[in-house]
Amino acid sequence: MPTRPCWVEIRTRILEDNFRFLAGLAAPHAELLAIVKANAYGHGLELCAPAAVRGGAQWLGVTSVEEGVAARAVCPDAHLLVIGGVFPGQGAEAVRHALAVVAWEPWQLDELEKAARAAGGAIAVHLEVDTGMSRQGVAPGALAPLLARFGAGSLLQLDGVMTHLFAADEANGLVTAEQLAQMRGVLATVAAAGLKPAWLNVGNSAALLGGQAETIGPLAAEHGMHALLRPGLALYGLVPEYDPAFEAEPRTLTEARQKLRPVLSWKSRVVTVREVQPGAVVGYNGTFVATEPMRLALVAAGYADGLDRRLGNRFSLLVRGQRAPLVGRVSMDQAVLDVTEIPEVAVGDEVVLLGSQGDQTISAFDHAAATETIPWEIFTRIGPRVTRFPV
Repeated sequence: MPTRPCWVEIRTRILEDNFRFLAGLAAPHAELLAIVKANAYGHGLELCAPAAVRGGAQWLGVTSVEEGVAARAVCPDAHLLVIGGVFPGQGAEAVRHALAVVAWEPWQLDELEKAARAAGGAIAVHLEVDTGMSRQGVAPGALAPLLARFGAGSLLQLDGVMTHLFAADEANGLVTAEQLAQMRGVLATVAAAGLKPAWLNVGNSAALLGGQAETIGPLAAEHGMHALLRPGLALYGLVPEYDPAFEAEPRTLTEARQKLRPVLSWKSRVVTVREVQPGAVVGYNGTFVATEPMRLALVAAGYADGLDRRLGNRFSLLVRGQRAPLVGRVSMDQAVLDVTEIPEVAVGDEVVLLGSQGDQTISAFDHAAATETIPWEIFTRIGPRVTRFPV
């Protein structure tokens, strides 16, 4: 049956192109792990994970074991890394679906080792080190007991060593340099323990576009490892903002601004059009009152779909190639546009919430600026009832 007209279009071929471009930026210093966690940043895991693989990705990153199971169903041959770690009782599923798992706590290794023993095989682990973010990871000075778990005869295979460059979008690079200096010491400790992991798993979109592959690659090579960077936002066509801005922008960033294209467009339709007179109240609690005759268009999209309630009276959407202000509060399932100055708006007209129409564009950065957040949140809060279609 036809569905309510609120949908997302995913240009999977653009995602493939974005991955190929990013892989070219990383080469020959590093390989890439495509981040498809959080339902591929709200774009749809079942669409985007296979597209990344078609673009050449051999590694995919997910948050959880359950996401890994879903990714395995559509990408049977990819290397899948569970970045958020394993939770009690999940080890068996991780082993069953051949998931590599990030770990940093002894109990996580206990869970994985128990499952591997029951299945009669090894499981790959990427050991995360906390180099300053204080989120997840083992402190560099507390490595020894965990490294001992990967000794001869263990079913735990140390496949990678990982950290998160949490300030890679700071162009001065001071925090990143300190983190990489810590990782040099960590890798020396790993080598002294007689372990030879294959991957140095470091760096996000900002690190890649900021040119850090040229630093991370040689660091990995010093210890006979390969560098693995983890692009997320850039994969979906957005270039991270750097603060402060680069004095001299690196080639990688300049090329990214030219080549990367957004993958997602979010659309709805006009449901009704009405005329109101001065004094008419629009929306909950009367936050907008007409001061002149107006034409209003009702749109089938609201905050339950991910259109932020705070956008009422302060943002515009696109209809007939023009910007139409949102008036009144955004409702759970609907929003109202002022189309007084846009002739011939009619029921069924396409409305763009995020994307392009004619020569106008609304970006995730525009949404983020209006609601004081970041583009990642704009994408990931698009609700599950909003159908994702490949185009």
